Amino acid sequence: MSETALSTANALRRPRGPRKPAAPAPLDSAPESAGPEIDTSYLETLLGYNARRTALAVITVFLRRMEPFGMRPVDFSVLSVVAHNPGVTSRQICAALDILPPNLVGMVKSLQKRGLILRKPHPTDRRAQGLHLSAPGERLYREAQATATALERDVADRLSAEELQTLIGLLRKVYRRPATPAQSG
Repeated sequence: MSETALSTANALRRPRGPRKPAAPAPLDSAPESAGPEIDTSYLETLLGYNARRTALAVITVFLRRMEPFGMRPVDFSVLSVVAHNPGVTSRQICAALDILPPNLVGMVKSLQKRGLILRKPHPTDRRAQGLHLSAPGERLYREAQATATALERDVADRLSAEELQTLIGLLRKVYRRPATPAQSG
């Protein structure tokens, strides 16, 4: 089954088995209405609602454009971290991307089986293995990164470069919250 056949809302989850195909709506399409317009004004005041709607719009395009590479958003994120941090450990990837270790294990095995990443002994920790892109992994990642850069431009085409940088900076302020004493102790 193709990745674009999965519903956009489930795009971040690992497929667990056969699902009924549900084609994601194009970015610029509006749902057909069968009656009066639905009032979502309160929802549109909520950060989470707006962040989720934006993420779904971007993920819809991402899935369509990354289908030739066989990559989901999380696969691309893992490859990106490995590409920019050769020798990174699974533990470091989990911390950087907020992925649970059991979820990363299957992902790493899948990427390794596809010949995209290699495990090598860690230079300072005998218990750990560093992850590296293989030559085919480097080629695939370069192509996928170019595609990701282009699709980001396309989905954010209504924003100026300054507006986009402001938006990204504001979103980072939300998810990169400093630990409070209650969280760290």
